Amino acid sequence: MDEKDRLALGDRTRRSVLGDAHVDRSQQTRSDFNGEFVDFITRTAWGEIWTRPGLARRDRSLIVLAMMTALGRWEELKLHLKGALNNGVTPEEIKEVLLQAAVYAGVPAANTAFHLAAEVLREAGRI
Repeated sequence: MDEKDRLALGDRTRRSVLGDAHVDRSQQTRSDFNGEFVDFITRTAWGEIWTRPGLARRDRSLIVLAMMTALGRWEELKLHLKGALNNGVTPEEIKEVLLQAAVYAGVPAANTAFHLAAEVLREAGRI
């Protein structure tokens, strides 16, 4: 697979997980300055890693939720909470990941993550 094919695969995967509306909005901020970075993320994160056969997308979503909580990357956590729902992750599973994160990443991080998760789940009509 060449870079062009990997970019197209990454775009399809990203849209499947995060939704067309998000990807379309992010493409509107594309510029000469950040365009290569956008392509890099699309090719590598979405076209190489998210498409690997070793883990299902829902499992990758669970891992990303834990990592974003541990790192305190709240904007990315919120985005990936929505993606996790698209990948079939249930609110109960999200709760379990955040409880696990509370033990290993700290209660303050999990507290913020629970707040953001509740917001996303309410918006999605899931709680």
